[in-house]
Amino acid sequence: MYKVLFLFFLGPLFVIGQPNWVNVDTAFGVLPNHVHVYFSNDSLNGKPNKAYYIAVPLNEKELDFLVAVGNGKRFTPTEYYQQHNAPLLVVNTTFFEFVENRNLNAVVNKGQLLAFNLHNIAGKGKDTLTYRHAFSGAIGISKNRKADIAWLFTDSAAKYPLASQVPVPFFKDSIAVLKKTMLPGNFKKWKMQTAVAGGPVLIQAGQINISNNEEQRFAGKQINDKHPRTAMGYTADGHLIVMVVEGRNPGIAEGASLTQLAELMQSTGCVEALNLDGGGSSTMLINGKETIKPSDKTGQRPVPAVFIISSPKQGQKRLI
Repeated sequence: MYKVLFLFFLGPLFVIGQPNWVNVDTAFGVLPNHVHVYFSNDSLNGKPNKAYYIAVPLNEKELDFLVAVGNGKRFTPTEYYQQHNAPLLVVNTTFFEFVENRNLNAVVNKGQLLAFNLHNIAGKGKDTLTYRHAFSGAIGISKNRKADIAWLFTDSAAKYPLASQVPVPFFKDSIAVLKKTMLPGNFKKWKMQTAVAGGPVLIQAGQINISNNEEQRFAGKQINDKHPRTAMGYTADGHLIVMVVEGRNPGIAEGASLTQLAELMQSTGCVEALNLDGGGSSTMLINGKETIKPSDKTGQRPVPAVFIISSPKQGQKRLI
């Protein structure tokens, strides 16, 4: 149901072939109606791989889509799981900094903008008075359970983010703070009930189109670096897809490039997909159970925000 029926070729260096996704529902206890978990260990260009994704119907009224934040602190996904009444899903989301435990990307929960994108990046060396202004991709879910991926401008003085439905190239100037008046004309209010930003966007209109250069996120040759990954997207038939790829585990799972991650997300049927924070942050819990092995030697990395799917009737027998 969730497998795409065609391959998208970007050239012989990047083709991973059609991955074989195996249903592993029974490994994660009782799941809500029509929720399924899949696993693949098919190699990525000859390198060992382990990846999981969960497919969740957005219109399932028994499910709540939420974001939990640490409010100046960082917690492991397991700690968020324990704090929030053992939800169905907990997965890491935004990029962040370690000093103040601050999200560097937008977070929207219950319609409220809780964190903001970093739009102003100071230059270095001879360019210390120059600033790069970039727009990170985000995925949101509206009140009527529709998902969307867009590029955001966030302002702490505004109730809603502003969003562009097409990639926005970054630009440089000597102005330290990006202002609304400096935006292109295609930005509109983005009224989402739940949203998280990260970047870059991986899939647009069903095709792999990675906006890493526009977003200044893994720009240039960094697109080919392999790491543990976390990604979210959605299908044409209204399923949310959340995926994690294990990495930095030599001989077992070496991670994925952004192109490979995009191909994996496309293989699930995603019409739009977004990369989120990866590396040691990548962790996905289903009913409290880890999927991939976190790459940090200490285990799960504490993070300032996670995406949660809760199911008040999780114990209900799943329909066959």
